Amino acid sequence: MSERRCGFIALIGEPNAGKSTLLNRMVGAKVSIVTHKVQTTRARIRGVALSGDAQLVFIDTPGLFRPRRRLDRAMVSAAWSGAADADVVVLLIEAHRGMTEGVGAIIDTLKDRHVKDQVVALAINKIDRVKSESLLALTTKLNQAHEFAATFMISAEKGHGVETLKTWLADQVPDGPWHYPEDQIADMPLRQLAAEITREKLTLRLHQELPYQLTVETENWEERPDGSVKIDQLIYVTREGHRGIALGPKGETMKAIGVAARQEISEFLGRKAHLFLQVKVRPNWLEDAERYTEMGLNFKDGNPK
Repeated sequence: MSERRCGFIALIGEPNAGKSTLLNRMVGAKVSIVTHKVQTTRARIRGVALSGDAQLVFIDTPGLFRPRRRLDRAMVSAAWSGAADADVVVLLIEAHRGMTEGVGAIIDTLKDRHVKDQVVALAINKIDRVKSESLLALTTKLNQAHEFAATFMISAEKGHGVETLKTWLADQVPDGPWHYPEDQIADMPLRQLAAEITREKLTLRLHQELPYQLTVETENWEERPDGSVKIDQLIYVTREGHRGIALGPKGETMKAIGVAARQEISEFLGRKAHLFLQVKVRPNWLEDAERYTEMGLNFKDGNPK
């Protein structure tokens, strides 16, 4: 029997580079929320994928950007500590945006923080958006900026090149027992995963209005005798006006969000879910340590340096 291998892989990059899409594609299920909003991923979500005898444990870190608020600083700190803990780091960049100022800053930080024996690869995503000659020039430029162990051209959304990257990652991880059972795809508690699904629906539905001013918590999780589950969730907003936006006329917006979230939670769990949503105004939730713990972030990491 072949020796088993297992390792942690951190996906890093600017917000919206496609990290969550790549994670979901690798795992083959939706474990990380995907929207067209930047800064959607707040906590380091681990997705688990198998490739031959290797178990790949993915850390989907929040996008790296210049932080302005406490929440931003906590997210950026989580991203870098996720990268430091990994056996392999994959820097994901968007082909059509190329070597941005943000990518340059990430590469500089990578050099400063480089951990001995850690493998760092480059994945150029959304390759279907550019011509092949500009891809070649971009690859040269990025590899001059940092000596990557390997470079991959992928489309996380369409799946191009993802299997090649996955096979290569499986060869990089160290020998050792698997950390998770064969059928497990994420190590995030179900309560938190359910809250993330609802937050995705809120973000998609409310567009520009207030996606970063709200958070969702699963307050109660009750297993029913018939096999279904009753889930009570609280949506915290910072102002009364935001509560009105979230509810919508006659509560219609919240009703639609509830239906969409319930369907996806039921699908994910493989059984019926009864979802009850409540919107509460909590002006200072962005400064509340408990809310950060719920999101899997460290409140103290948000302190100004």
